[in-house]
Amino acid sequence: MSFDVITMGRIGVDVYPLQTGVSLREVESFGKFLGGSPTNVAVAAARYGRSAAIITRTGADPFGEFLHDALRRFGVDDRFVTPVPGLPTPVAFCEIFPPDHFPLYFYREPKAPDLEIGEHELDLGAIRDAAVLWVTVTGLSQEPSRSATLAALAARGQRGITILDLDYRPMFWRSREEAREQVARALGHVDVAAGNLDEWETAVGTREPREVIAAARERGIRLAVVKQGPRGVLAARGAEVVEVPPVPVEVVNGLGAGDAFGGALCHGLLAGWELERVMRFCNAAGALVASRLACADAMPDESEVLALMEGEVRA
Repeated sequence: MSFDVITMGRIGVDVYPLQTGVSLREVESFGKFLGGSPTNVAVAAARYGRSAAIITRTGADPFGEFLHDALRRFGVDDRFVTPVPGLPTPVAFCEIFPPDHFPLYFYREPKAPDLEIGEHELDLGAIRDAAVLWVTVTGLSQEPSRSATLAALAARGQRGITILDLDYRPMFWRSREEAREQVARALGHVDVAAGNLDEWETAVGTREPREVIAAARERGIRLAVVKQGPRGVLAARGAEVVEVPPVPVEVVNGLGAGDAFGGALCHGLLAGWELERVMRFCNAAGALVASRLACADAMPDESEVLALMEGEVRA
């Protein structure tokens, strides 16, 4: 079958405290959830009725089995998820201090299995045929994942919609300069790039939003999405530029909002909506997830997002 959305990259178990506003030093109980940014994007796309799959790897352990179970429960195809003997499935802990402080602690040593994706194991036919391919900058941080990610991008040619999540996390890189060098290799293969101001600075060397748009155009990006935090989102597609304010909600956990935005972006682009509607839908989806504890488990369906958007218009 051909998929609406294939994502590629990080997967793991998110272990979230069930008490908020408390340090991990004092937390007494936790919840266990499916996690990893591209994994959450695939789940979000599936919640909108899109056929979704992820290319990734887990440990050959009970946590890896849990991730397969969770993917299937969310309707995400796991045929491209394989185990890596000898490496543990990654675990991520977070602390929850609403509204805007959510420290993350990654346990991905000695190496995360999702960085062991090899070019030889890619189903390039499925990658070519997918309506959307979503890859992340983290996948470029180490070999063999780096070569596999670039091979997947090259296999796409100019087919469909190819999205790079700028997803720059300093703990996965030796330096910002190294990340910028690798991102430059990927940008030539994608037509959509999305990230916050810090991530765009890593990608193109500036964090001024209008300069980001100009730099993206110079690199052939057809749609550049710039997340500006409290200022909302700026997006440019060709000569069209829109700026959409954020949707106010009471924040519980902001960590999954960007992934919800990503899944909504895939859905809106596949639906062929006008750019402003896509961005408003993405903002609303992100806001809904920010108002909930988990990431994958919190992804909304289309009716929930539209209801929030309608409420915003009425207000």
